[in-house]
Amino acid sequence: MKTAIITGGLGFIGSNLIRALTQNNYFIINIDKISYASNIKNIFSDIKNYKFYKLDINQKDKFIDIVKKYNPDKIFNLAAETHVDRSIENPKNFIKSNILGVFCILESLREYKKSNKKKIKLIHISTDEVYGDIKLGKKSIETDRYNPSSPYAASKASSDLLIYSYIRTYKIPAIITNCCNNYGPGQFPEKLIPTIIYNLIKDNNIPIYGNGKNMREWIYVDDHCDALIKVSDQGILGEQYNVGSGIKLNNIEVTKKIISLFKKINNKHCNSKIIFVKDRPGHDVCYSLNSSKIKQKTKWRPKNSFDIGIKKTIEWYIEKFDTSFFNKKNYGKRIGLIK
Repeated sequence: MKTAIITGGLGFIGSNLIRALTQNNYFIINIDKISYASNIKNIFSDIKNYKFYKLDINQKDKFIDIVKKYNPDKIFNLAAETHVDRSIENPKNFIKSNILGVFCILESLREYKKSNKKKIKLIHISTDEVYGDIKLGKKSIETDRYNPSSPYAASKASSDLLIYSYIRTYKIPAIITNCCNNYGPGQFPEKLIPTIIYNLIKDNNIPIYGNGKNMREWIYVDDHCDALIKVSDQGILGEQYNVGSGIKLNNIEVTKKIISLFKKINNKHCNSKIIFVKDRPGHDVCYSLNSSKIKQKTKWRPKNSFDIGIKKTIEWYIEKFDTSFFNKKNYGKRIGLIK
């Protein structure tokens, strides 16, 4: 049985990755500081080969102790601040989690490496936003220059570059993945898709930034998790892999698809309307990834079309979402506007 540490395992992608790894015969150590976006219902009391630690990855000494205790085969780093609007509102938290936190993980691996022959693979989960705004019809490849627009994207770009320096200087065995926009059951409702669904459930109007034509590539979370496992097994150490679905939709298209499908699934009239609100500062128009590398090297392919994935997502929120699932004081209010 392989052993893996998951940082940020109570979050959206992390919790789904834990489920996927347990199906692949892993013993899981979940490290999460339990922030506003963590879901304590993801403690996984039903999993036998599992251990949870409430811990901030910036607590380096305690993190090192856990690494030395379990001697994991892999560390998947998903502990991060991820919401662009929050990074505009308060960049400091993003510097601490996304840069200094990664630094602590790297230093832990450097110390571990001094006294252990076993190599621990670090799989660092990054974002397509590090590449910045691109022209419609273009796709970012792994060798493109980083050009982040927001404090969030800059903090992730910084962590990627820091990891590259540790790969080269200290021979830390690491792989970086850059994924497009995730969606699926259990995502914190400050992100676009759960915000749309939540407002439909509550019969509220749906706010869309600017003109709604900002283009994103969308991947169902299970497909992303499958890609991470494939890369961790077959990816080349020191390399970077884009993870994209090829499904590109602008915000208006996403919203209209969800409204239409919500009406069919819920089988009732919906009064929610699209309303356009002031755009986010520095809002990138388009992200799109060239994912040829991961497909060629690992034979990974996404399995869920947007229609299939979004149907499963809407059904989950209708069935399980209520105001107690997440703490509502942490979302719903517009943030990230420069005053």
